[in-house]
Amino acid sequence: MPFVESKITINGDKDKIYEIISNMEAYPSFMNDLISVEILEKGENTTLSHWVSDVDGRKIVWTERDTFYPEEKRITYAQTEGDLKKMEGEWTLVEVPEGIEVSLSVDFEFGIPMIAGLLNPILKRKVRENSDAMLIAIKGQIEK
Repeated sequence: MPFVESKITINGDKDKIYEIISNMEAYPSFMNDLISVEILEKGENTTLSHWVSDVDGRKIVWTERDTFYPEEKRITYAQTEGDLKKMEGEWTLVEVPEGIEVSLSVDFEFGIPMIAGLLNPILKRKVRENSDAMLIAIKGQIEK
């Protein structure tokens, strides 16, 4: 199963960064590949969110359960249904001397064993590109 972890250091307030990454409905406003994010259910520290993305002209759709840990400035997510067999990961924010290190991890499985060997490296590259772009966009929101 491919695993991707992207990190960036942001010079900004940890609470403000957490506020941005927690507001997933706003992601399409600064993420080119996201068509929409809709919150289907909202609990005390959880949401069920529906995502539609366009990756190189291919629409990828999924629903995920997001769990928020505001005291730790951490968010975990796991696909509940969608185009991939598995997709889960987490956001973490850690103070470092240069600022706040924001980390996004994605653990995923395409789900078709016969073509996984061919597609996993391509999908892993796209996931890394999208994760890096998301972190750069969040850094831009904070450091603008």
